[in-house]
Amino acid sequence: MLKTAEILVVDDEAHIRNLIKEYLSIGDYTVTCAADGLDALKALESNTYDLMVLDVMMPKVDGWMVIREVRKSSRMPIILLTARGEEYDKLLGFELGVDDYLVKPFSPKELMARIKAVMMRTQYANATTDEHSKNKLTFEGLTLDRLGRTVEIDGRRLNMTPKEYELLLYLMENPRIAFSREQLLSAVWGYDFYGDDRTVDTHIKMLREHLKDKRHWLITVWGLGYKFDPSQAKG
Repeated sequence: MLKTAEILVVDDEAHIRNLIKEYLSIGDYTVTCAADGLDALKALESNTYDLMVLDVMMPKVDGWMVIREVRKSSRMPIILLTARGEEYDKLLGFELGVDDYLVKPFSPKELMARIKAVMMRTQYANATTDEHSKNKLTFEGLTLDRLGRTVEIDGRRLNMTPKEYELLLYLMENPRIAFSREQLLSAVWGYDFYGDDRTVDTHIKMLREHLKDKRHWLITVWGLGYKFDPSQAKG
């Protein structure tokens, strides 16, 4: 079930605006109407909308100019309406960043279906972006992506072994906490690991080589083990 959305309808023909508003209101959307591009830009200055239905040919400021202004600062979905069906208009619209395109005269039911489809795609894309953001750990240029199992420094991908990655992940998930070598062995290698604590030392050494100028974030806690502290100044 889609959440109630705020939609801006921009068309210089009053009967078109009223028809779209009537159908959208039935669909439980909140609708604002603008009679031309200038009114649309004023409305956008004072409010944020989830989607815009935009006519191309309008007085004062046309649809092309509205799209260009909107795309300077927003990825709000736009469905373009036009009385002309030339391929050039369609291509220009997509080039400028519209999400869908409908030629007049159109079926209000088709417009509703297209609005719903665009809203669903947008919500999915936003959810995917949020999900990726939640699964990233970032400290001053050092980024670990849990979903992609990748690590980057200032945009440069690091080539790590699986255990190097898992050790860094564990330390980054628990910043400024000192762990003994035994704790790190249990957490990263597991209780059934038949090795010694020099394994941890070796992997810390390799991680420091990967991290280069951020190597000082992996701190040796004498008599205990290691910790990850991104607040540590370079000594």
